[in-house]
Parts: sequence; structure tokens; C-alpha cells
Amino acid sequence: MTKPDFIIIGAMKSATSTLHSQLALQQGIFMMTPKEPNYFSDNSEYGRGEDWYSSLFTDAKPHDICGESSTHYTKLPDYPLTIERMAKCVESPKLIYVMRHPIDRLVSHYIHLWSQNIIKCDINQAIEKYDELTEYSCYAKQLAPYFKQFGNANVLPIFTEAIRCYPQKQLEKVANFIGYENEVLWHTEEVSQNVSKNRIREFPGYNFLINSKLMTQLRRSLVPENLRNKVKSKLSMQKRPEIDNAHLEDLTILFDKDMAELTDWLGVQLTCSTYRESVINY
Repeated sequence: MTKPDFIIIGAMKSATSTLHSQLALQQGIFMMTPKEPNYFSDNSEYGRGEDWYSSLFTDAKPHDICGESSTHYTKLPDYPLTIERMAKCVESPKLIYVMRHPIDRLVSHYIHLWSQNIIKCDINQAIEKYDELTEYSCYAKQLAPYFKQFGNANVLPIFTEAIRCYPQKQLEKVANFIGYENEVLWHTEEVSQNVSKNRIREFPGYNFLINSKLMTQLRRSLVPENLRNKVKSKLSMQKRPEIDNAHLEDLTILFDKDMAELTDWLGVQLTCSTYRESVINY
């Protein structure tokens, strides 16, 4: 049975899709499709059994290093059985955790849920109503059970901000961690994945009307561009959501306390105010 040699476990909205795509372009590394099988986290997927999970690696060559990426794996408390299931299936996986400034990640997460029409309220109201916005940015909290089960040394910290500034260096770091001995190359022509910018809010019939090739062709040939742009502007988020000072202060206290727990592991203390300069050359 083929099992992953490494797993990108999160965090959501932190360039995990981009890293997944770049690794898939390296000869000798096999990245699973679909990108997020969510096998260990989601009950419906786990119920399909190990044979199904193994079948997702069928196209891997005999000596490939195999990996998968599922951000559901670091979405406590929503998926509490993830690590227990993973430990039963994979004895000692190499785990990669991509972190982004926790407030930036929260904002991007909000935009994602807004565009899916799940969240309909202002970001400040959403912070109070949707716990996942803050929970998924509490990196120490998400990692603690992985440290306990697999050990700190089996988790590699990577930072979104460092990937943006020094992609080749960060890709080399990942390659070294997973035991890939060939040279790696960051493909600059690849477009970043899952960009939140210019999202259109979903509505009934969205996939057919917006994502369908037929409807795209009909829109472009039958609907004037100025009218298309006018409709698009009404469905799009016009400006980046702004967190008010009161919520920003509370979030800063929460995230500073959480990140302080990672100090020994990282060898550097992170805070919201010093985060970017601390991680850029990590």
C-alpha cells in the first residue's frame, strides 16, 4: 500500500496550493490529485478506506517521494480525529506547516467565505460569530497535538512571506526536509494558486453561469463589456475588509500569546508587530 512520505497540513490561505503545485513540478516528487483529499480529517473521506486513499498515489513511480496537502488537517476543533487517524496509517510522516501573518490569514479566510456566500456580514461581526477565523490562525494550538504525536523535529515551519520573497530558497528547504536529493527549481511562470483578489461572490447557478466555457463565450459575444464589468463590480468585494481598532487589539493579544508558545521550536519569538521582519529570512 502506497502512503505519503510527507504531508502539507496547512494553514489554510497561506500559499499551500502554490507550494503543492511547485513540488508537483519537480521530477521524482509525486503530489496527489486532488490536492486536498482530506482523508484523515473528514468522516466521509475516511470512510472510503485506506485502499481508496492509497489509490490516489497509483500514478506515482516506484522511487518517487509522495506527498499530499490538506489544510483540514489543522482545523481544530472542527476535525478532532485527524491526528489519531493519521498515526494509525502513517508511522512517521514529514509534516510541512505553512504560516502567514495570523491577521492577514484571517482576512483572507474571511474573503474566501464571503465569496462563497457563507459569510454575509462585516468582518468585525464575522470575527465574533465565526470562531474558525481566529482558531485557524492560532498556529501553536493547531500544532501542539502534532508535536505530541510525531515530535517537533518532524514538522517543518515555512512562512508565506518568505516564500514570496525567496521562493527558491524555501523550496530547497522543503526538498531537504523531505529527503529529496536532486536539484529543485521554482517555476516563476506558475501563477500563484487560490488568490483571493477580485473574487466574485457565489450565487445560485454560479458554476454554470461563470465557470462554464459555453456561458463565458456567450457572455463575451452577446453582453457588452461595460455591462459585464458593471455586473461584476456589484458581485465583487470592492475593497479589502478593515478590522476596527477594538477587534484588532483583541486579535493581537490572542495571536501574540499563541505564537509565544512556538518560540523554542522556531528559535525566534514572533509577535504580530514583529512577525514580518522575523520570518522573512527564516
